[in-house]
Amino acid sequence: MKVILLKNVPNLGQEGDVKEVALGYVRNFLIPRGLAEEATPEKIKAAEEKKAKKVQTAELDLAKAQELASKFNGQVIEVSARASEEGRLYAALPLAKIVAALKAKGLEVSKDSIKSSHIKEIGEHLVKIELEHNLEAAITLIINPEVK
Repeated sequence: MKVILLKNVPNLGQEGDVKEVALGYVRNFLIPRGLAEEATPEKIKAAEEKKAKKVQTAELDLAKAQELASKFNGQVIEVSARASEEGRLYAALPLAKIVAALKAKGLEVSKDSIKSSHIKEIGEHLVKIELEHNLEAAITLIINPEVK
């Protein structure tokens, strides 16, 4: 029996796929759990249109994420923090300070997407930013000692 999957089903297929499945499996498992519906020509056409629209939306999202990554790459951000005379910070640089510096340059990012270890020294550091679609951008962070 041909069915259209309404949700992802392990070992069978993804949402929107049209599959040929045993009648008992459809009647006793897929339909009662809301995982599939019987495939009619109209429903197949609607599922294909929905899938095509989903692919197009995903491509647009990827293009936006790539554009955002290109804006981030190569950016140089300067922040100041209290430091000892040896050049060590009294406390690790908070991610909120990096976010605020990026925001001042017109780049919006959340604290969760910044991937860096605890920065505890003045100087130049490479900071990675994780974006959607597993894209990564890198910025240069320059930490200057705060003038008292």
